Amino acid sequence: MSDKNQKIKKSSGGWKKFAAVEFAAIIALGGALGWSLYLRDNDENEKTVPVNAGTSAESEPEVRTRAVIEKEETFYQLSGKKILYKDSAIGEVFLPVYEDVPACSLDMASLTTRNGYSFYRENGETSSIAGIDVSEFQGDIDWEKVKAAGIDFVIVRVGVRTYGGGDLVLDKKYAENISGAQAAGLHVGAYFFSQATSTDEAIEEADKLIDAVAPYDITYPLIFDWEIISGDSARTDTVSVDTLADCCIAFCERVKSAGYTPMIYQNKYTSMMKLDVQRLKDYDFWLAEYNTKPTYYYDFQMWQYASDGYIPGISGEVDMNICFRDYSKPGAPSVLSGKKEQPAETSASTTTTATATTTVSTTTVTTTADKKTENNDEE
Repeated sequence: MSDKNQKIKKSSGGWKKFAAVEFAAIIALGGALGWSLYLRDNDENEKTVPVNAGTSAESEPEVRTRAVIEKEETFYQLSGKKILYKDSAIGEVFLPVYEDVPACSLDMASLTTRNGYSFYRENGETSSIAGIDVSEFQGDIDWEKVKAAGIDFVIVRVGVRTYGGGDLVLDKKYAENISGAQAAGLHVGAYFFSQATSTDEAIEEADKLIDAVAPYDITYPLIFDWEIISGDSARTDTVSVDTLADCCIAFCERVKSAGYTPMIYQNKYTSMMKLDVQRLKDYDFWLAEYNTKPTYYYDFQMWQYASDGYIPGISGEVDMNICFRDYSKPGAPSVLSGKKEQPAETSASTTTTATATTTVSTTTVTTTADKKTENNDEE
């Protein structure tokens, strides 16, 4: 009994060894086969294979491809110069100078002020053009007296978007002001006080302005006047730098497509801190800086130098302006004899900082009519 059991145990141990070897061989073969299939599938997946290949010899194969998404970037050109700006909250502020944004080329020694009027004089003569901007707040205006006082152009407020509800409201006096000014021989431009929070709203404002001035011979620019509301909460409080630049571009391109000259109005502080001047350098600029001489670094074509001017024919205060281009003439030539308008050159030592490229494209919109197509109203 014990010997038989011993033989059985020995025999059983031999079979176990054989089974283990056989199992290992099967695992190895299976692994090799699996790896081979994996390599084959991987190789085939690298090829573009029509999903319906072989289903029909006559049908066009559908080829699915993976889109390659690229974000093109451009660069702000930094000249190494700096602007030192005094902020009431934090004191002196450092700002880099953008080399590819034209700098102001005015000779400040040529700017003079006399009897509340500012002039730019060259060779003993006044070369700048005198103007004002008005709204319903100026009331009834005697335009003949305004013209006789030496005012050559006026920028008329046509409408506003309210900073609370975002409603579009036409200025009560815009038609009367345009007609009266033109009858007296003044050149006329127009602006819309914006509180746009999107490009759609900016375009809506541009359309409102274009439609309103269509019956008149407008020779000066149509202007986008987006302002920060102080002393109260506003729907524009959270508008980003990019959104504001987008709104400026949308408005200006809409105006341009209708055959007018677009312009952007902004005060010095907001322009330096909020306005992306590099993206907007191709549009004419109307600077608001109340001073005897402007200190704004970059170029501008119109300067609002006072908000408390007095002009015969207007009861109360009025905004005072001078212009350095004659928009009444084709091409709006500069009126300054020493003004050379050339693109800024970039030196080899220029440093750069990246920003997203802005590409402007247009679409054609058919309207129902074939047309030449300050502040907030709560103040």
